[in-house]
Amino acid sequence: MIIRKATIKDAEYIATYLLLAMEGIVYKFIKEENHAKAKDFLLYFIEKENNQYSYENCFVVEDDNEIVAAVNIYDGAELKLLREPIVQYVRTHFNKDFNPEDETQAGEYYIDTLGVSPKCQGKGIGSKILQFLIDEYANKKQYTLGLLVEEENPNAKKLYLKLGFKPVGNKTLAGKKMEHLQIKSIQ
Repeated sequence: MIIRKATIKDAEYIATYLLLAMEGIVYKFIKEENHAKAKDFLLYFIEKENNQYSYENCFVVEDDNEIVAAVNIYDGAELKLLREPIVQYVRTHFNKDFNPEDETQAGEYYIDTLGVSPKCQGKGIGSKILQFLIDEYANKKQYTLGLLVEEENPNAKKLYLKLGFKPVGNKTLAGKKMEHLQIKSIQ
Protein backbone atom coordinates (compact mmCIF):
# COMPACT_ATOMS: atom_id res chain seq x y z
CA MET A 1 0.00 0.00 0.00
CA ILE A 2 1.30 3.43 -1.00
CA ILE A 3 0.06 6.80 0.24
CA ARG A 4 1.06 9.60 -2.10
CA LYS A 5 0.24 13.18 -3.03
CA ALA A 6 -2.61 13.22 -5.52
CA THR A 7 -2.29 14.38 -9.13
CA ILE A 8 -4.95 15.71 -11.47
CA LYS A 9 -5.08 12.24 -13.06
CA ASP A 10 -6.52 10.93 -9.77
CA ALA A 11 -9.48 13.33 -9.86
CA GLU A 12 -12.18 10.77 -10.73
CA TYR A 13 -11.13 8.50 -7.86
CA ILE A 14 -10.85 11.41 -5.44
CA ALA A 15 -14.37 12.58 -6.31
CA THR A 16 -15.75 9.07 -5.84
CA TYR A 17 -14.17 8.54 -2.43
CA LEU A 18 -14.65 12.02 -1.00
CA LEU A 19 -18.30 11.91 -1.99
CA LEU A 20 -18.75 8.77 0.11
CA ALA A 21 -17.94 10.85 3.18
CA MET A 22 -19.62 14.14 2.26
CA GLU A 23 -22.57 13.31 0.03
CA GLY A 24 -25.12 14.92 2.37
CA ILE A 25 -23.09 18.11 2.59
CA VAL A 26 -22.71 18.36 -1.19
CA TYR A 27 -26.48 17.78 -1.56
CA LYS A 28 -27.01 20.82 0.68
CA PHE A 29 -24.59 22.83 -1.47
CA ILE A 30 -26.35 21.96 -4.74
CA LYS A 31 -29.84 21.89 -3.13
CA GLU A 32 -30.63 18.50 -4.67
CA GLU A 33 -30.14 14.86 -3.70
CA ASN A 34 -28.59 13.80 -6.98
CA HIS A 35 -25.49 11.59 -6.76
CA ALA A 36 -24.33 12.25 -10.34
CA LYS A 37 -24.64 16.04 -9.97
CA ALA A 38 -22.91 15.92 -6.59
CA LYS A 39 -20.01 13.96 -8.05
CA ASP A 40 -19.77 16.32 -11.03
CA PHE A 41 -19.72 19.27 -8.60
CA LEU A 42 -16.82 17.77 -6.65
CA LEU A 43 -14.96 16.69 -9.78
CA TYR A 44 -15.21 20.22 -11.18
CA PHE A 45 -13.29 21.57 -8.18
CA ILE A 46 -10.94 18.63 -7.67
CA GLU A 47 -9.62 19.12 -11.21
CA LYS A 48 -8.97 22.83 -10.56
CA GLU A 49 -6.21 24.42 -8.51
CA ASN A 50 -6.49 26.86 -5.62
CA ASN A 51 -9.67 25.69 -3.92
CA GLN A 52 -10.34 23.55 -0.87
CA TYR A 53 -11.24 20.39 -2.82
CA SER A 54 -8.41 20.65 -5.37
CA TYR A 55 -6.28 17.59 -6.04
CA GLU A 56 -3.46 19.83 -4.73
CA ASN A 57 -4.91 19.34 -1.23
CA CYS A 58 -5.37 15.58 -1.47
CA PHE A 59 -3.52 12.35 -0.89
CA VAL A 60 -4.53 9.02 -2.36
CA VAL A 61 -3.93 5.44 -1.29
CA GLU A 62 -2.88 2.88 -3.88
CA ASP A 63 -3.19 -0.83 -3.24
CA ASP A 64 -2.25 -3.30 -6.00
CA ASN A 65 -2.00 -0.39 -8.49
CA GLU A 66 -5.56 0.73 -7.75
CA ILE A 67 -6.57 3.89 -5.91
CA VAL A 68 -8.72 2.77 -2.99
CA ALA A 69 -8.96 5.88 -0.80
CA ALA A 70 -8.50 9.64 -0.76
CA VAL A 71 -8.15 12.34 1.87
CA ASN A 72 -8.50 16.11 1.58
CA ILE A 73 -6.36 18.26 3.92
CA TYR A 74 -5.34 21.92 3.96
CA ASP A 75 -4.14 24.75 6.18
CA GLY A 76 -7.12 26.06 8.16
CA ALA A 77 -5.72 29.59 7.87
CA GLU A 78 -6.43 29.40 4.14
CA LEU A 79 -10.08 28.29 4.45
CA LYS A 80 -11.66 31.55 3.28
CA LEU A 81 -9.30 31.87 0.30
CA LEU A 82 -9.68 28.21 -0.71
CA ARG A 83 -13.44 28.22 -0.21
CA GLU A 84 -14.14 31.43 -2.13
CA PRO A 85 -14.30 29.80 -5.61
CA ILE A 86 -16.75 27.21 -4.26
CA VAL A 87 -18.94 29.81 -2.55
CA GLN A 88 -19.12 31.90 -5.72
CA TYR A 89 -19.91 28.85 -7.88
CA VAL A 90 -22.65 27.62 -5.54
CA ARG A 91 -24.19 31.10 -5.30
CA THR A 92 -24.18 31.44 -9.09
CA HIS A 93 -25.47 27.96 -9.97
CA PHE A 94 -27.43 26.55 -7.03
CA ASN A 95 -28.13 28.76 -4.02
CA LYS A 96 -27.70 32.53 -4.10
CA ASP A 97 -27.91 32.64 -0.29
CA PHE A 98 -25.15 30.07 0.29
CA ASN A 99 -23.13 31.01 3.36
CA PRO A 100 -21.32 27.98 4.82
CA GLU A 101 -20.02 27.87 8.37
CA ASP A 102 -16.27 27.86 8.99
CA GLU A 103 -15.29 24.30 9.86
CA THR A 104 -11.66 25.14 10.58
CA GLN A 105 -9.45 28.10 11.39
CA ALA A 106 -5.86 29.30 11.59
CA GLY A 107 -3.69 27.14 13.80
CA GLU A 108 -4.60 23.74 12.40
CA TYR A 109 -4.24 21.67 9.29
CA TYR A 110 -7.75 20.46 8.65
CA ILE A 111 -8.64 16.95 7.53
CA ASP A 112 -11.72 17.94 5.56
CA THR A 113 -12.78 14.61 4.11
CA LEU A 114 -11.53 11.04 4.06
CA GLY A 115 -13.15 8.31 1.97
CA VAL A 116 -12.31 4.64 1.44
CA SER A 117 -13.63 2.38 -1.30
CA PRO A 118 -16.54 0.31 0.03
CA LYS A 119 -14.76 -2.90 -0.99
CA CYS A 120 -11.77 -1.90 1.18
CA GLN A 121 -13.57 -0.56 4.24
CA GLY A 122 -12.84 -2.34 7.50
CA LYS A 123 -9.29 -3.22 6.46
CA GLY A 124 -7.52 -0.46 8.38
CA ILE A 125 -6.92 1.83 5.41
CA GLY A 126 -8.58 4.81 7.10
CA SER A 127 -6.39 4.27 10.17
CA LYS A 128 -3.27 4.08 8.01
CA ILE A 129 -4.14 7.34 6.22
CA LEU A 130 -4.75 9.08 9.52
CA GLN A 131 -1.51 7.74 10.98
CA PHE A 132 0.33 8.94 7.86
CA LEU A 133 -1.16 12.44 8.30
CA ILE A 134 -0.31 12.45 12.01
CA ASP A 135 3.29 11.46 11.21
CA GLU A 136 3.67 13.97 8.35
CA TYR A 137 1.87 16.99 9.79
CA ALA A 138 1.84 16.68 13.59
CA ASN A 139 5.08 14.83 14.25
CA LYS A 140 7.43 15.92 11.45
CA LYS A 141 6.11 19.44 10.78
CA GLN A 142 4.81 20.16 14.31
CA TYR A 143 1.37 21.28 13.08
CA THR A 144 -1.89 20.72 14.91
CA LEU A 145 -4.26 18.48 12.94
CA GLY A 146 -8.00 18.97 13.24
CA LEU A 147 -11.14 17.27 11.99
CA LEU A 148 -14.87 17.15 12.66
CA VAL A 149 -16.86 14.05 13.53
CA GLU A 150 -20.62 13.63 13.43
CA GLU A 151 -22.40 12.66 16.62
CA GLU A 152 -24.05 9.85 14.63
CA ASN A 153 -20.66 8.30 13.86
CA PRO A 154 -19.37 6.87 17.16
CA ASN A 155 -17.10 4.36 15.41
CA ALA A 156 -15.18 7.14 13.66
CA LYS A 157 -14.89 9.08 16.90
CA LYS A 158 -13.60 5.96 18.67
CA LEU A 159 -10.92 5.56 15.98
CA TYR A 160 -9.87 9.22 16.18
CA LEU A 161 -9.59 9.08 19.97
CA LYS A 162 -7.58 5.84 19.75
CA LEU A 163 -5.13 7.58 17.39
CA GLY A 164 -4.66 10.42 19.88
CA PHE A 165 -7.14 13.08 18.78
CA LYS A 166 -8.74 15.03 21.64
CA PRO A 167 -12.09 16.88 21.77
CA VAL A 168 -11.61 20.65 21.68
CA GLY A 169 -15.18 21.86 21.13
CA ASN A 170 -18.14 21.76 18.80
CA LYS A 171 -18.84 23.28 15.42
CA THR A 172 -21.79 23.35 13.06
CA LEU A 173 -21.34 22.30 9.44
CA ALA A 174 -24.16 22.33 6.91
CA GLY A 175 -26.57 22.66 9.81
CA LYS A 176 -25.23 19.59 11.64
CA LYS A 177 -23.66 19.71 15.07
CA MET A 178 -20.17 18.22 14.89
CA GLU A 179 -17.46 17.56 17.45
CA HIS A 180 -14.12 19.22 16.75
CA LEU A 181 -11.09 17.02 17.50
CA GLN A 182 -7.41 17.88 17.30
CA ILE A 183 -4.05 16.19 17.69
CA LYS A 184 -0.78 17.97 18.33
CA SER A 185 2.76 16.70 17.94
CA ILE A 186 3.56 13.82 20.25
CA GLN A 187 7.33 14.38 20.12
